[in-house]
Amino acid sequence: MNKRNAAAGLLALSLVVTGCAATQSMVGPDKVVYHINNTEAQASDALRNIGNHLEVNPQARIVVVAHARGVDFLMNGAKDRNGNPYQAAVEQLKLRGVRFDVCEITLRNRNLTREQFIPDATFVPSGVAEITRLQQREGFAYLRP
Repeated sequence: MNKRNAAAGLLALSLVVTGCAATQSMVGPDKVVYHINNTEAQASDALRNIGNHLEVNPQARIVVVAHARGVDFLMNGAKDRNGNPYQAAVEQLKLRGVRFDVCEITLRNRNLTREQFIPDATFVPSGVAEITRLQQREGFAYLRP
């Protein structure tokens, strides 16, 4: 390969790399909604996955939407199967910008009150409607741990 071809190749490579970096910065941070409808089967994995996600992309916008039996990990005093309180992990993720939404239809159907939940929980009228809104109107990716 002569010097002219090598220089042209390096120029092309630098343009591709620059273009990818520019495209990535124009797209912005990840936007992800985590769907939890079963605390026992999903909550611990979801909290760990969210921590891992933020480790590699600290700017990610993450919303956790819980409904049905998935709201239980956000209740006062809730613990995982090893006896560890969920609240500590939720508080740490909340400090990193994660939002934890609880479905008010679930509250009504299960005769629960807002006062039974940790202070880091926020409330939405419908969990499934909120997931749909985030996906369709705000472009969030959907993950179900």
